[in-house]
Amino acid sequence: MMARRLTRRLASTATLLGLTAALLAGCGSSGKPKPTELGPNPGLLGVRQVWTAKVGEIGYPLDVQVTGQQVALASSDGTVLALDARTGRELWRAATKAKLSAGVGSDGQRTAVATQNNEIVAFEAGRELWRQKLAAQVATAPFVAGGRVFVLSADRSITALDGASGRRLWTQQRPGDPLVLRQSGVILAVGDTLVVGLSGRLVGLNPLNGQVRWDVPVATPRGTNDVERLVDLVGRVSRVGDSVCVRAFQIGVGCVDAARGNLVWTKPSSGYVGVHGDDRMVYGPESDGKLVAWNRSNGAQAWVSERLRYRQLTAPLALGRSVIVGDETGLVHFLSREDGSPLTRVSTDGSPIVAAPVVAGDTLVVVTRNGNVYGYAPE
Repeated sequence: MMARRLTRRLASTATLLGLTAALLAGCGSSGKPKPTELGPNPGLLGVRQVWTAKVGEIGYPLDVQVTGQQVALASSDGTVLALDARTGRELWRAATKAKLSAGVGSDGQRTAVATQNNEIVAFEAGRELWRQKLAAQVATAPFVAGGRVFVLSADRSITALDGASGRRLWTQQRPGDPLVLRQSGVILAVGDTLVVGLSGRLVGLNPLNGQVRWDVPVATPRGTNDVERLVDLVGRVSRVGDSVCVRAFQIGVGCVDAARGNLVWTKPSSGYVGVHGDDRMVYGPESDGKLVAWNRSNGAQAWVSERLRYRQLTAPLALGRSVIVGDETGLVHFLSREDGSPLTRVSTDGSPIVAAPVVAGDTLVVVTRNGNVYGYAPE
């Protein structure tokens, strides 16, 4: 199975390693641990489904992008869609005419995705604006901000493109690694700094020219071969003010002060999806489905919930009094932010939840592998 997930290194890019939850849990169903029984739904929180929509099957690392009341997402076949989060009404729909490797990035005006042909394609209100070919594959949704589109590629390069024309403005190149994850990485803005994850480091860049402002190691390579030494920061990210907390794939969780460019804390944690949180806590699942809460200020562990073990969880969403995660059976679980106890759960279409849940206004939005989009109104 590992061999099927690897591709040969090309001169222009690093090899992409398609490590998935299934691979981490074991390549055969016989070796996969049985998920913990859930028991009756406690029903301690009211959650009402308010709409559904359809986008198409999703088999790539989707990021659902929220701007105000607009939700942007895309299917594997290149269909890009914007919805009104209040009603589920389709605002616009467009087609890249190519399969996607990453998406979606949007600032509400312009929306960008990456294709398997290494093209960045930008739309405005459903109309294609431009296409720009890059040298390497992209597994992280483009980041659209300040009239620009920023792209983190598999060869550890960051490229800034003009949002109106697609013209290349600058490229910052870091040394490539033998292997990188075919999984969404880290790219966001904190104030006037572009923050990206490069290998196990969180790096702050000047968005105008790509110059490095600070560089903080969150995790370091270990092991004796390329797979064991693989280190990467993965999305989603928990940002509160200048505090940016991230997951280093299968190594740890850490928080960085992005204003000062220094590491606040890091703790060992074996997980493969990102984190989310609030001003007090950071939440994230381990590879075996344990959900962990860390104190945001110092990294001290606040609680661990084992109620969802071996359910292949998405990255979480902290919302209201809940921590919300999706699983491989299409269930959406609401757990208490105070102690991880179950509050309620809702079912979708039975296919895996493929992206971290998001909130737009008062609506919780989740997406399944089959391409069904659900809008919920939680208490």
